[in-house]
Amino acid sequence: MSRLRLAVVGVGHLGRIHARLAAKIPGIALAAVVDSRPEIREAVAAETGARPVADCIDLIGEIDAAVVATPTFTHFRVASELIRAGVHVLVEKPITPSLIEAEELVQLARRRQVVLQVGHVERFNPGFVSVQGRLADPKFIEARRQSSFTFRSTDVGVVMDLMIHDIDAALALVQSPVTAVEALGVSVMGDHEDMASARLQFASGAVANLTASRTSYAPARTMHVFTPRRFASIDFAARKATLVEPRTDLLQRGFSIAQLDEPARSLLREQLFQELLVKQDVAAVETNAIEQELLDFAQAIKTGSAPRVTGAHGRDAVAVAERVLECIRRHAWDGADSRRVGPLAAPISPSPIAATLPGDGWSGDETVVLRRKAG
Repeated sequence: MSRLRLAVVGVGHLGRIHARLAAKIPGIALAAVVDSRPEIREAVAAETGARPVADCIDLIGEIDAAVVATPTFTHFRVASELIRAGVHVLVEKPITPSLIEAEELVQLARRRQVVLQVGHVERFNPGFVSVQGRLADPKFIEARRQSSFTFRSTDVGVVMDLMIHDIDAALALVQSPVTAVEALGVSVMGDHEDMASARLQFASGAVANLTASRTSYAPARTMHVFTPRRFASIDFAARKATLVEPRTDLLQRGFSIAQLDEPARSLLREQLFQELLVKQDVAAVETNAIEQELLDFAQAIKTGSAPRVTGAHGRDAVAVAERVLECIRRHAWDGADSRRVGPLAAPISPSPIAATLPGDGWSGDETVVLRRKAG
């Protein structure tokens, strides 16, 4: 195959980034940018030299591959149309809003023998890549992902918007089925949860605590991973990682603080992270994660190899996200008999309004409870 003829479908914030990067990759020919909004597609076309198109169906037969960066609720429709036509697809995360649609896309891509890749871009983050190979058999993962409200991706909540990155990363590290999920979440701005916390338990014994918020004043994208041999701190925003490796005698329970005299203790206090818990900043190759994602997509198409994040990986992340969302929907804020259930419960418990209604069967002890829907 010569240069890969690529279209970017949906050129909003993320799609525009894909188009800009694809236009500069030697092995890719950016054939078209697709968007239903004329002013948007014309602007990106002028910037990248690609052809502006209103509907990706008009490109069938003219492209080899496509990046689908449309709103989440359209992913299945757009990606399935392209796959049926034999077009390789990189669909942004989440692959679809539901497990049923995700599985159908995976099976469709297999039948059509095309590459289906999912845009879990943190798998290409230099910080994550630099330590992933050294984190065998993780036992505890703690991730925090928070941002201010961007007014994008409002068709899904924070679980599908942000937490799904960490769900996918945890699944990639642990490589074991999720056996139990606990979660809670609350809506702040509208009809979807904007803050959520989940606890995943794996068949391997690993546990992952994941927290996500898109209404935070303090941005963060971090993950801490504990394995039997070492600890890793990953800063996705700074694209770097730190490892801490306990000395062998510590790991083997052969070190006793009680046997140290005070001078030895003082010395180790000063050199704790040089002598006992050896800390090192891991050198990460400075790369653009989205560009690496596009290069991986092109490589998979040209060689027939699997991409780093397959459609099945994206499907599995959605499967876990659906379990998290179900727990959020069931969460009772005031105990088992609570009337405040789920992410749309009013954040402040309303005061009951006692009313005596003579002739209507009401007693002075009965109450009317007022509730409101968030957003």
